[in-house]
Amino acid sequence: MRIGEIAALVGVTPRAVRHYHQSGLLPEPARRANGYREYGVRDAVLLARIRRLTELGLGLDEVRVVLADDEGRGLVEVLEELSQDLARQEAEIRDRRERLAALLDEARAGRLPADGPLSPELSALLAGLGELPESPMAAKDREILALLDAVVPEAERSRLMGLMEGAAEHAREVYPLLDALSGAEADDPRVAEAAGVLAACLPDELGVEIPTAGSGGAAGVPGASLADALFADLAPAQSAAVHLAMRLVRERRERRP
Repeated sequence: MRIGEIAALVGVTPRAVRHYHQSGLLPEPARRANGYREYGVRDAVLLARIRRLTELGLGLDEVRVVLADDEGRGLVEVLEELSQDLARQEAEIRDRRERLAALLDEARAGRLPADGPLSPELSALLAGLGELPESPMAAKDREILALLDAVVPEAERSRLMGLMEGAAEHAREVYPLLDALSGAEADDPRVAEAAGVLAACLPDELGVEIPTAGSGGAAGVPGASLADALFADLAPAQSAAVHLAMRLVRERRERRP
């Protein structure tokens, strides 16, 4: 048989056969005088086994392990591992479908925000805040919450959103002060006032959640990079107010008995 014939017989493509040759799974057969490969029954049996193993979801390295074990012990071990992996995938898919069903219900009811889908924790937080004021800082606040919602590990999200909820209840007092700093420089005398009001809104725990540049953290700390990214597009005075507020919160936390 030529390569096209064995490929058609086993149900794969000639390209797949060549790939198995290059991967070392399927030995090169003898060649005819004209240079064409000449496949026999043994080649077809081996190729069919490779096809069945890959259809089960085994990678080529795993197939190689199975083929190298003449007594089949490798096959049992690899299939058990594959079964466990599929069980994990099934659990993940089931969890994702449950979350998708909840989001779908919210979307059908017209309650899914434009920047959704969001986690149930953030959705509940935003719903509790009601209509936010027309404020650039309020919009920025929502962007920050959406980003944290995406990057914070699921196990930590509920706790962090709970902390944010306490802070967000008083945020309306801070937005006008920070909006007024748009275009101002970092040494603007209003920075200290805005920072003081913002610090009073924030719970002590938030002072260590997102390290900020200049707070004594080491260079390259992921939290510091995240904080810098969050506040990068703020005016110098706004950024100074936020960083000062975070410092005040940390200092307040350190003074606690």
